[in-house]
Amino acid sequence: MLYIKRYFNGMRMSFSMFCFIPVPYHLWDEQCVNLVLPCFPLVGALIGVLWLGIAKLLNVSGVHPVLAAAVTAVAPFVLSGLLHLDGFADTCDAIMSRRPAEEKLRILKDPHMGVFSTAALCMIVILQFASVYATLDMDKNITPLALIPVISRGCASAAILFLDALPESGYGKLFKENTGLSHKLFVIAVIIAAVCLSAVYAGLYGLIASAAVILGYAGSMGIAYREFHGVSGDLAGYAIVIGELCGLLLMGVAVCC
Repeated sequence: MLYIKRYFNGMRMSFSMFCFIPVPYHLWDEQCVNLVLPCFPLVGALIGVLWLGIAKLLNVSGVHPVLAAAVTAVAPFVLSGLLHLDGFADTCDAIMSRRPAEEKLRILKDPHMGVFSTAALCMIVILQFASVYATLDMDKNITPLALIPVISRGCASAAILFLDALPESGYGKLFKENTGLSHKLFVIAVIIAAVCLSAVYAGLYGLIASAAVILGYAGSMGIAYREFHGVSGDLAGYAIVIGELCGLLLMGVAVCC
């Protein structure tokens, strides 16, 4: 029972940090910190189910397609408490500044928004809306929406577990403590399971969307890792946003083919 309770506490801590669902902070347990990352894809599962539910509800409710697409496009940002969008903005300002490494780190930690993050956020929202609108307008299978957040967060957990943490990132080092092979294998298994489910429920269309999320995450994290020589929460959020956008873009393109 204590073993099960420990996993339950780890999952609850992960939800309290990475989801909009309110969980009392005083339930934080230092002994379960190493379970936060393995449970991160499970947070994505809840966000994905809610995202799919919102899209389906709007699609059958008679709401204008443009409004339905707009709400569906921003839903994953809202469901995650805008947390990853914040990391995306900070990382864009830092990477696009083309400054020396020390200055990029300073910009990464700066809470103020610059012109690069503002422009990047506008482009992300426009592309996400257009991708969702194209998918909904063609009345195609939107089941991959439930699995895209699982895959993107699985990739984020894997990146933090496998790669070096940014020295300035307290969370990166904290969550890696006392993690081992079993944690890494669990995250990989969840990613594979999500990809398989996407293929089962949406065929090649779902497989393409899943592959796009993984490649989008890997590519963006590769750029960030090369720039900063480490992984942090902001960099993980940056790659999650780009990875999910890549999945949506491929869904939008695939429905037109």
